[in-house]
Amino acid sequence: MEGPEITSAEAVLDNGKFGTRTVRFETGRLAQQAQGAVAAYLDEDTMILSATSAGKHPRDGFDFFPLTVDVEERSYAAGKIPGSFFRREGRPSTEAILVCRLIDRPLRPTFVEGLRNEVQIVITVLSIAPDEFYDALAINAASLSTQISGLPFYGPVGGIRLALIGDQWVAFPKHSQLADAVFDLTVAGRLVTDENGNEDIAIMMVEAEATEGSWDLIKAGATKPDEAIVAQGLEASKPFLTQLIKAQLQLASTAAKPIQDFPLFPPYQQATYDSVAGLAWEDLKGVYQIADKIERQNADDQLKDRVKGHVASEVEAERLPASANGEVSAAYKSVSKKVMRNRVLTEGIRIDGRGLTDIRALDAEVQVIPRVHGSAIFQRGETQILGVTTLNMLKMEQQIDSLNPVTKKRYLHHYNFPPYSTGETGRVGSPKRREIGHGFLAERALVPVLPSREDFPYAIRQVSEALGSNGSTSMGSVCASTLSLLNAGVPLRAPVAGIAMGLISDDVDGQVRYAALTDILGAEDALGDMDFKVAGTSEFVTAIQLDTKLAGLPSSVLDGALKQAKEARTAILAVINAAIDAPDEMAPTAPRVISVQIPVDKIGELIGPKGKTINSIQDTTGADISIEEDGTVYIG
Repeated sequence: MEGPEITSAEAVLDNGKFGTRTVRFETGRLAQQAQGAVAAYLDEDTMILSATSAGKHPRDGFDFFPLTVDVEERSYAAGKIPGSFFRREGRPSTEAILVCRLIDRPLRPTFVEGLRNEVQIVITVLSIAPDEFYDALAINAASLSTQISGLPFYGPVGGIRLALIGDQWVAFPKHSQLADAVFDLTVAGRLVTDENGNEDIAIMMVEAEATEGSWDLIKAGATKPDEAIVAQGLEASKPFLTQLIKAQLQLASTAAKPIQDFPLFPPYQQATYDSVAGLAWEDLKGVYQIADKIERQNADDQLKDRVKGHVASEVEAERLPASANGEVSAAYKSVSKKVMRNRVLTEGIRIDGRGLTDIRALDAEVQVIPRVHGSAIFQRGETQILGVTTLNMLKMEQQIDSLNPVTKKRYLHHYNFPPYSTGETGRVGSPKRREIGHGFLAERALVPVLPSREDFPYAIRQVSEALGSNGSTSMGSVCASTLSLLNAGVPLRAPVAGIAMGLISDDVDGQVRYAALTDILGAEDALGDMDFKVAGTSEFVTAIQLDTKLAGLPSSVLDGALKQAKEARTAILAVINAAIDAPDEMAPTAPRVISVQIPVDKIGELIGPKGKTINSIQDTTGADISIEEDGTVYIG
């Protein structure tokens, strides 16, 4: 019996003095019943499988594209047996959820508009070397399995992780190499060609942060990751992304299935749009000049109801097809988008009357909740975040059982987004993927400025409660975290602030015009083209997240947005410093921890047989004692 026909392609990425990394794609051997399946290898020891499948029929009643991305981390990939009671993998880890989002964000806008068949991409981690990341590799694997599946997909999409080590951007860095890096950058993009045949990368997604050791490295003379350096990193990603995309194209040229005919459901017919625009255009100009969110939404709802009634009467009179009733909402949103964009691009005036670079009113207050170890409220316009800090012994830090070599985490940030924050009802309880992603972004923004374990031997849990939402609660959480941590007495190395940038683009007089918006409203996020979140100190960038609804952005647009974000961040830091400019005294309710050092060979003597000695000391004194492997004893 003949074996399957196996097709492969590879990209060899040159990291100079750091050696090379080889990414190999293979299809034809595994998961042969999926529409598209690709095994992706990083060097020899890391292997993941991506399988793309599509439903046979469109989903009835869906007015959005039902794409699902799932990441399955198998413990056998790292030679482990799961630590759960049943010794079987259960719910996805936080890392797996974050990788799902990392893949979804650049791939979703790359599908043809109007697709309503369910599409599922499943990434399975089959093998991973102890020192490796798999997230950027997974972006490429997911892109290629979709590219060869016969789905209407405008890929491929390349993904790369870079680390700034010394003065070099290193592709696919290992965990151990991040100890010497000041910045960790993941970029996804598409290869585009202009009318002159020149190739470039259109950037679709960015996820980046300064590393845990960046502060000490910078103080020792390493390159500071300011806006100019981050922009250099985006440029440095392009040659690597080009290689990865061309390897995908090489495999797809021989292994891709023909593009199938999927029914497409355009959001509306032109006749429906014309009817809606004719009735609503002038009124929408007034609606989108109302600064207050609730008042604007009420006016918008009333106008939309009137438009729906008008379209229904047109359908009844047979001046519009029956399908128009189901197209009103999409057409109305499209007209709203056009009205809002037109004012921004031609007049430079936004919904609430601000200019392109203006920030909404800011307010910051600390120590707002009794008894807790630290608390603060940060408000930007109608976005209001409550930050609460809790301190405890290091033995309360999170223990992590995953494929990641990091096994514990001292600083935790948890983000909650209750439905009342937008004046709505909804489910409360366990966090959704969005909440996990927002919490992790705000967590990464603060990690570079946290004191070391030795200087501050506490586990720290930071919780952000989004009490009101009208644009960028995640960056509000960064600001509230800084305030709350300082109020709890945590000696941050520098305060951190964050801001969300938006983008409006459209054809004006035959040219594509871009306008970057500082401190976007929720409506500007919904009707705009980009959500670009930037956090940092007064000196350098600590975290970035970029999402776009376009099929990619020029890096020059992002470079300008970075500079604009720096100005806003500086203004917000001034408000934070006015509220609290140094760590407060620790709250009376917070634990006090001291550390002493004992010889390693005395650890057993302190613990005693079956813990008898240490338990006796704790029972007698009421103290809490934990011992590190190096002989450090923490007493609280």
